[in-house]
Amino acid sequence: MKYIHNLLGILCAFALMIVLLITSVEAVAYWTPGYYEKEYEKYGVLEDVHMEMDDLLEVTDEMMAYLRGDRDDLHVPTIVDGQPREFFNDREIAHMEDVRGLFLAAIAIRRACLALIAACVAALFLLKADVKRVLPGMLCAGTVLFFALLAVLAGIISTDFSKYFVVFHKIFFRNDLWLLDPSTDLLINIVPEPFFVDTAARIGITYGILVLAVFAACFFWLRRLRR
Repeated sequence: MKYIHNLLGILCAFALMIVLLITSVEAVAYWTPGYYEKEYEKYGVLEDVHMEMDDLLEVTDEMMAYLRGDRDDLHVPTIVDGQPREFFNDREIAHMEDVRGLFLAAIAIRRACLALIAACVAALFLLKADVKRVLPGMLCAGTVLFFALLAVLAGIISTDFSKYFVVFHKIFFRNDLWLLDPSTDLLINIVPEPFFVDTAARIGITYGILVLAVFAACFFWLRRLRR
């Protein structure tokens, strides 16, 4: 029975790690004030797209609302090089439909993981496990294991970000719409590859903080119980 308790605890830990990872992505993408403006200034995006910052930030807000599912399309009128036009062309819109699918799938996965956590905790209580010891203990163990695996993956990706950036797209996209042309597609100019490097680093830091907070809370709780 102890093994079942531990298995449920590990499942709970892994599900929580996935929840925190998706939440970290969401936090950087949606909840970081001024992040996009700083990135646009850092990489001279305004000069590349010939836009004013306020107009570009408005386009960005509409794009992120679309990815969240808060708007139905990406027909966003704006001013480029002093002329009114739609920011996104047909190819960009088609590509962003695929990106939106990934964002919405991540939200669905997070909901499923939260349901799994609730089910595991309920099962532990039904099996009369020592929840106050088993759960934090397995959360500590699961956190270390999951974070170690993720750290290995991050280390591999960091050796050649461009290569694995392409690999990522080939895995998750079944077309070549993500291969945008800077001369015709404005989207690639507002999110160049260095932007993704910065964003990945910020997500990693956010995720690391959340994971360490969970580990510390469980670790000190267990120490308190042992006294």
